[in-house]
Amino acid sequence: MQINTETSDSALAQYRFILSNHRDIRKGLAMKYIGLDSKDGIINRFASHVSSGKAETFKMFGLDFVFGRREGAYAWDAISGKKLINCHCNGGVFNLGHRNPKIIAALTRSLKELDIGNHHFVSEQRALLAERLAALTPGDITYTVFGVSGGEAIDLAIKLARGYTKKLKIISAFGGYHGHTGLALATGDEQYRQPFGPNPPGFVQVPFGDIAALKQAIDKDTAAVIFETIPATSGMPIPPADFFPQVRKVCDENGALLIIDEVQTGLGRTGKLWGIEYYDVVPDIMVIGKGISGGIYPMSATCFRKELESFFHENPFIHVSTFGGAEVGCPVALAVLEESSQPDFLKHVNELAEVFAQGFKQLKTKHPSILVGLRQLGLMMGIEMVNEQCGPVMTKVCYDHGILSIYANNDRRVSQLLPPLNIDKKLAYEILERLDGALKDTKEFLGL
Repeated sequence: MQINTETSDSALAQYRFILSNHRDIRKGLAMKYIGLDSKDGIINRFASHVSSGKAETFKMFGLDFVFGRREGAYAWDAISGKKLINCHCNGGVFNLGHRNPKIIAALTRSLKELDIGNHHFVSEQRALLAERLAALTPGDITYTVFGVSGGEAIDLAIKLARGYTKKLKIISAFGGYHGHTGLALATGDEQYRQPFGPNPPGFVQVPFGDIAALKQAIDKDTAAVIFETIPATSGMPIPPADFFPQVRKVCDENGALLIIDEVQTGLGRTGKLWGIEYYDVVPDIMVIGKGISGGIYPMSATCFRKELESFFHENPFIHVSTFGGAEVGCPVALAVLEESSQPDFLKHVNELAEVFAQGFKQLKTKHPSILVGLRQLGLMMGIEMVNEQCGPVMTKVCYDHGILSIYANNDRRVSQLLPPLNIDKKLAYEILERLDGALKDTKEFLGL
């Protein structure tokens, strides 16, 4: 094997360090994958071979956390051992916490019999998972095509809407976010897509929650309207009760499909299995991602009404995804659905939501100069503050207080608060106590 001579000395030293640790592993003296190098060594390797920009940014702001051991609601730095309560959860990937034992057990069992499978052929595992989704999704949504990421699933939803309706226009919300892949990116804000050239034709944005604007934008050439049930990157504005029923009506009047993005709001995050259930609306297409992976095996799903399947009946190989619905991951997704759909589980989410609702009433009284309030539906929560400086500062201060919480990039007044759904009330109260300190320090830093 040839080694790049420009980097061979430092690289060999690092590899020898890792290999020596692996020898210690066999003796039971070290972890197999975590903390095998120094903090600087890990960050430098990441900067040299993954992303120099990310590495520099996190070091600059004192957020150079390297995910090491992780369990339940907690993650520890691989080197320093700093412990964080994960209230970001990667946008809902870790709804059931890190390394949930039931989910790991499902993957362990499936690995004894299954592998990726072949996406071209009939699959017993994909059929079982799709059948379960058909039973749990709203109304007459009975078909599913699986993917690996939310963006891929959104791309398919838009392709299906255009293919089925033979129309072009796609209407989305300003400040919304549906992914970084091709068609998903086209539905988002200019800041994410402008560096890559002009947007493809047919994509239009309107303010979220503005029915008048939607009525003005929609026409007979509209293939679909796509909204997140609650737009997380926009700071989690909670739409009024009549918003989605009106959207459904406007779509029906114009022969447009309704696509609902449940990538973050799905699987119990809002206190119902699907956030759209609060609005008593059945979409034509619903997209699921993040949490259905159980934080263990990548999975996403584009679920749609039976009549739309006719497009794939005529074109059964028009869309393929090599790793979408990988058979080894299907039992994992089934285990997630089983856990997330239990009435007692959803009841617990709503009980926790009440703890946070009451806690933030007290925090608002205590910190009126910075805290506007809590945007909340279940445990889909956004901490709304008084100006756009607050979110970025709060992110760092929360980190210092042992909480991982990230500001909403399209509304920087808001810090996202997404704890695992299965924490206990004791930890919920601890999170509130830590947020109390973080709000105090943020307020003092900004002179509010």
